[in-house]
Amino acid sequence: MKNIAIIMGGYSSEYKISLISGNVVYQFLDRNKFNGFQIHIFKEKWVYVDVNNVEFPIDKNDFSVTVDEAKITFDCVFNAIHGTPGEDGLMQAYLELLNIPQTSCDYYQAALTFNKRDLLSVLKPYGIKTAISYYLNKGDSINTKEIVAKVGLPCFVKPNKAGSSFGISKVKTAAELPIAIEIAYKEDNEIIIESFLDGTEVSVGVINYKGTVTVLPITEIVSDNDFFDYEAKYLGKSQEITPARISDEMTQKVSEIAKRAYEVLKMKGFSRSEFIIVNGEPHMLEMNTIPGLTTESLIPQQAKAAGISLEDLFSNAIELALV
Repeated sequence: MKNIAIIMGGYSSEYKISLISGNVVYQFLDRNKFNGFQIHIFKEKWVYVDVNNVEFPIDKNDFSVTVDEAKITFDCVFNAIHGTPGEDGLMQAYLELLNIPQTSCDYYQAALTFNKRDLLSVLKPYGIKTAISYYLNKGDSINTKEIVAKVGLPCFVKPNKAGSSFGISKVKTAAELPIAIEIAYKEDNEIIIESFLDGTEVSVGVINYKGTVTVLPITEIVSDNDFFDYEAKYLGKSQEITPARISDEMTQKVSEIAKRAYEVLKMKGFSRSEFIIVNGEPHMLEMNTIPGLTTESLIPQQAKAAGISLEDLFSNAIELALV
């Protein structure tokens, strides 16, 4: 029996969703193969939380825990931390230094994909289309006319290195830009401002399943709100239609692009890429490497449509990490 540390929580606004994802992984872990340990990672504490909610501190020197005077070490880490430090490469690098396998991509890919600006810059030479974008670092002067001239209106203002739609605003007038920029700066010190893409939004999961890079059935996103914001994503204010209502040709086209991005970046583990299809051309918005794993999340929905149970999905991730 392998000891599996399921890390969850994190240091960002996404920690509550991460705790739900981690609990789902724990709940569906194959008990015939694995001993699961829920590990909460917060700035103020790293702790193993047992079934009675008793906390035991993690020894960061070797990522072990002592329970009843017995030291427990882990054969593999299942990474369910959305945002920092689980999705931006910090945990991946730490675990690599300790030679502990983990289920997500490597630290470089995590850092790259977490930075929307850098990810899209790397993928552009491979023919992957994106929105027109404008970048700001905290402290830069804000030239509203210049921004509008480049990206047009409406546009989206987003934190460059944050997920789960925190800090994102849809801006319809130039006067709204400074307010939206301030909101985004609360999440990150870098901002990406993108042109509005009017089209069909789809989400594409790509995983390595039993040694083969596999594109899962595509989900179409129809938000009740102005865009796929936090409420739409997590509070039920959207329709998520799997498989997406797009042609077989478009399904193939989007799947090929998502798979190409996964392979070009030498990805491992889960990825979920977001696209908007405009005039028959998919435009990539971002790639998530620790996507939500709640029972309502997109990757579990897509896996179910592909005939892959949650137990199998999680076992597969662990077994590939252990190879």
